[in-house]
Amino acid sequence: MKGNHLGELEELVLLTVGSLYNEAYGVAVMDEIRKNAGRDMNISAVHAVLRRLEEKGLLKSQMGGSTNERGGRRKRLFTLTREGKLALDESISLRKSLYERIPNITYNFSV
Repeated sequence: MKGNHLGELEELVLLTVGSLYNEAYGVAVMDEIRKNAGRDMNISAVHAVLRRLEEKGLLKSQMGGSTNERGGRRKRLFTLTREGKLALDESISLRKSLYERIPNITYNFSV
């Protein structure tokens, strides 16, 4: 993320965290991105983006409870901050505005 602009992957991670609400942790984010965007990511890349977005104040995290299925380990759960939601609102508004400026003509693309 350079300056105040969201990169495409950062936007995707923020959207995924928001959509998972209280169940957003590294593996769940990675799985949702794979399922919904068709992108394979390794968990290290997901964690790096999550940490970076938290450092920027767009996400916050807390430790969840331990579970037997994880051998007693706890999950770090992420949620959108107010600033994260505003960043997404701005990004989506910009994309929509630019998209709507495409002339309403017929494109004849050959594949």
